[in-house]
Amino acid sequence: MASQFFSRLNMAVPPIGASLGAAWTSVRSALPDSCLNSQPDEQLHFAKFGRKPNDTELSTLQNNGAEGNFQRVDSIGGDDESCGGGEFGSSRHKISEWQAGWNVTNAIQGMFVVSLPYAVLHGGYWAITAMIGVAYICCYTGKILVDCLYVTNEEGQLVRVRDTYVSIAEECFGRRVGARIVNTAQMIELLMTCILYVVLCGDLMVGTFPDGAIDTRSWMMICGILLLPCSFLKNLHHVSTLSFWCTMAHVVINVMIMGYCLLQAATWGWSEVSLRINIVTFPISLGIIVFSYTSQIFLPALEGNMRDPSKFHCMLNWSHIAAAVFKSLFGYVGFLTWQADTKEVITNNLPTQGFKGVVNFIFVAKALLSYPLPYYAALDLLERAFFKGRPETTFPRMWSLDGELKVWGLALRVALVVFTVVMAISIPHFAILMGFIGSFTGTMLSFIWPCYFHLKLKGPTLDWGTVAYDCFVIFLGVLFGVIGIYYSFRALVEKFQIGLPF
Repeated sequence: MASQFFSRLNMAVPPIGASLGAAWTSVRSALPDSCLNSQPDEQLHFAKFGRKPNDTELSTLQNNGAEGNFQRVDSIGGDDESCGGGEFGSSRHKISEWQAGWNVTNAIQGMFVVSLPYAVLHGGYWAITAMIGVAYICCYTGKILVDCLYVTNEEGQLVRVRDTYVSIAEECFGRRVGARIVNTAQMIELLMTCILYVVLCGDLMVGTFPDGAIDTRSWMMICGILLLPCSFLKNLHHVSTLSFWCTMAHVVINVMIMGYCLLQAATWGWSEVSLRINIVTFPISLGIIVFSYTSQIFLPALEGNMRDPSKFHCMLNWSHIAAAVFKSLFGYVGFLTWQADTKEVITNNLPTQGFKGVVNFIFVAKALLSYPLPYYAALDLLERAFFKGRPETTFPRMWSLDGELKVWGLALRVALVVFTVVMAISIPHFAILMGFIGSFTGTMLSFIWPCYFHLKLKGPTLDWGTVAYDCFVIFLGVLFGVIGIYYSFRALVEKFQIGLPF
C-alpha cells in the first residue's frame, strides 16, 4: 500500500529539480539577457543608449571581451598597468559584473541611508520622489558618460579611445583646463567621502558609549589606525572583495532596522507624510541624496576592468533599481515609525542602548569597509597627476619594476590615510560642509558634466528627444546646485556663529 501511495504521489507532484528549473527559467526570462547570457556565440549589444536606431552599435561583443568586433584603445599610451583600466585599476586584474556591482552598490548604498528618514521629515513625498528620480538620472548619466569613452571608426565599430573621466574632460574643455577642473572636483568628492566615513565612525562609537572615557576625536584616531592597512591595496579586485563585505554589512543593518520598524507598524503615522517642503532644510537633504548617488567617478574604471563590458549597462540598471527601491522604502518606513521625532541619524531613534550599540557597531564596520573604494580612487588620481614618472609628471613612479611599492610610495599612501583622519578631527560641522561642497561637486559630476560631454561629443548622432533630456538634466543640476549651495552655506554660517563643537 505504501509503495502504491508514493508511486501515485510521484505522478501527481512533479520532481523538485524540474520544478525549480522551470521556475528559474521563468525568472530568467524576466531579467535582462545581457547579465545572464553566457553563450559564447551570442551577440551582446552595448552602448546603444542615446543613439539613433540606424546608428551602428558595438556588436558581437564576446564573453571574454577580447573577440568579435570590440576594440579597446588606451588613451594614455605606455602605461601597462593602467591600460584600459580607467582612473584606477589594472587591466591585468579583471572583475566580473558582480564585482563591479558590489563597487557601485558600495558607492550609492552608502552611510547616508541613516539620514533618509530625516530627509522625508523635511521633504515628505517630494523626498521619496527625489530618491527615485535622482537614481534614474544618475543611472542615465553613468551610461552616457561611458558612451563618451567610445567613437565609431570607419568600419562602423565602436572603439574605446578614452579611459577616464579626465580624458573626456580634456577632449571637451581642453587638455590643461579640463584635467585640472575634473581632477579637482573628483579629489574633493573622494576625499570628503573618506573624511565623512571617519567622522561617522567617531559619532557612532560615541553614541554606543555615551558615558565612556573616550571622546569623539579619540574614536576617530582609533578608526584611523584600523584604516592604515588600506595603504597596501594594489588593485581593484581587492577593493571589490571589501565592497562585497560592505554590502553584506549593509544587508544586516537593513534587516535589523527594517525589522524593528515593521514590528511597530500598528503605530505608523500614515497621515504625517506631507506634500509640503521645508525650504530651509530640504535643499540640504536633497544635496545629500544627490551626493549619495554619485558613482560616475568610478564608472569608467569599472567598465574598463570588466571581463565582459557588454554587461555594464545591465549591472548599472539593477544596482540603481535596488538602490532606489531600498532608499525610498527605508526613508518612508523609518519616518512612519518615528514621525516628528525622527532624528538626523536614524540609529539615535532606536529604543534601547544595547540594540543601538549592536547596530552602531555594524555601521562602523560598514564605514570601515566603505572607505577603501574612494580612498583607492583618490590615491590613483594623485598617482596619475604627479607620479607617472618623468617626463610626464614631476615626480617618479612609486612602483618598482617588480610591481612592488617603493618605501616612499607606501609612506605617501599612509600619509593620505592620516590626512583624512586629521581633517575629520579638525573640520567642525562636517555634515553641513559636505552638503555645501557636495551640492557643487555632486551635481557637476553626476548631472551637468556627463550631459554636457554627451552633447559635445555625440551631438550629431543624438535624436531631439535625447538632446532635450540632456538639457533638462543640466537644468536640474544647476538648480539643485545653486539652491543647495545657498542653503548649506547659510546653515554653515549659523553653526559657526554658535561656535566650534570642541
